[in-house]
Amino acid sequence: MSEDLVTVEGVGREFPAAGQVVYALRDVSFTAGRGELVAVRGRSGAGKTTLLNLVGGLDRPTTGRIRVAGRDVTAANRRDLLALRRDTVGFVFQSFGLIPILSAAENVGLPLRLAKVPAAEREQRVAVLLELVGLGGHARQRPYELSGGQQQRVALARALANDPALLIADEPTGQLDSETGQAVMDLLRALVRARGMTALVATHDPALVEAADRVVTLRDGRRVDDLVPT
Repeated sequence: MSEDLVTVEGVGREFPAAGQVVYALRDVSFTAGRGELVAVRGRSGAGKTTLLNLVGGLDRPTTGRIRVAGRDVTAANRRDLLALRRDTVGFVFQSFGLIPILSAAENVGLPLRLAKVPAAEREQRVAVLLELVGLGGHARQRPYELSGGQQQRVALARALANDPALLIADEPTGQLDSETGQAVMDLLRALVRARGMTALVATHDPALVEAADRVVTLRDGRRVDDLVPT
């Protein structure tokens, strides 16, 4: 068993709504080892996105504890959470989240610019990342000039810019056709293996679930099983 990079212990998340309490997550526990691809599956409203947001430090749990790369995310202050998202976690979203007025290279280089990486080093790393995802010839194109699959590859390259230990992806193939989704999924798995990072992926895609090392299934905010594909 690989060393755990992510530990989620008894996590719950409640939201007030119209004078009532909505339980988005209830007593969820699991671990994700270094170098593992972990799929989080469940119907819409099961709590997948909420769980990913909590692990990535975008939200705080109501109950329970989360540790990422040895850090207690639950107890972290705002500054520590910003450092976690900058240095340890990369995010990929279903909607790609690219900035329309920036080229592919500029989108990928944005985290490096925010981290104040020198221009020459930044340009070199961006070129390597675009080649890594098969888009070396598309550096100057803007998002609207790229297909959905190409945009998702740019988003993936951007998430890898700061060499994160943990990649969090929320329905990364949700807006793609099956063939393009398969290509992105294959790339994601290959990157996890090649870079030794951990990936936590929320998905409805059976092929992505099948490719995972571990599956965490949510139903009505609760974890109901943990299947390892054969």
